[in-house]
Amino acid sequence: MELEIGEHIEYLGGGIELIVSKEHTFGTDALLLASFSITGSKKLACDLGSGCGIIPFYWEREKAAKEIYAVDIQEKAVSQMSRSVSLNNLNNIRPVLCDIRDTEKMKKILPFGMFDIVAMNPPYTKSGSGIVSKSGADKIARHETMCSLDDVCLCASKLLKFGGTLSMCLRPERLVEIIDSMQKYKIEPKKIRFVSQRTGKPPWLCLISGRLGGNSAMTVENELYIENPDGGQSDEMIKILGSYKK
Repeated sequence: MELEIGEHIEYLGGGIELIVSKEHTFGTDALLLASFSITGSKKLACDLGSGCGIIPFYWEREKAAKEIYAVDIQEKAVSQMSRSVSLNNLNNIRPVLCDIRDTEKMKKILPFGMFDIVAMNPPYTKSGSGIVSKSGADKIARHETMCSLDDVCLCASKLLKFGGTLSMCLRPERLVEIIDSMQKYKIEPKKIRFVSQRTGKPPWLCLISGRLGGNSAMTVENELYIENPDGGQSDEMIKILGSYKK
């Protein structure tokens, strides 16, 4: 597999390799969401705003779904994912070039109302807030320039089957917005988990999942710590990473 300038391969373990680049790479938050979103072995899963494809390829490593769709609005990201699919000789991960707001186009490509799992690591910065990134890829990934939380939840509500789950991650200060948006589109929040670097540090990430058509009852799980008090990786983080080597 010939790589383009600025690309390299990350080894995720389990025989899975992923092409990453400066424009389309991944961080700890995506790995945590990929793990958090797994609800046992399912038939259909979809990742929105996939970027380099870390969540779909993590799902593949963990055998979390039989068929996986990876949607992104950026041609470079979809090309990168497609070459990662070829690199791993896979036929069950399907990269899709589409705007998640274009539901008519998506309906022609994806099986609406059939998905067990939908996930998205959405832009963290609300439209009109913060310093906007200069890079086009960074701007789309970090700022609500191409989609809002409502756009994500509306799209997920159309993709999911009744009882299917939407999982997302965002900064804790936007938790109320996420809950409000989920409920607006009949996705009832069912599970929340906060993530801190170590004990004594405030949470920097919130993981949340909701069920389409679910009843009103939510569980707050124990906080997840990235590091032990001595600075080494926590046992749970080691388990999430598995045999991944960066």
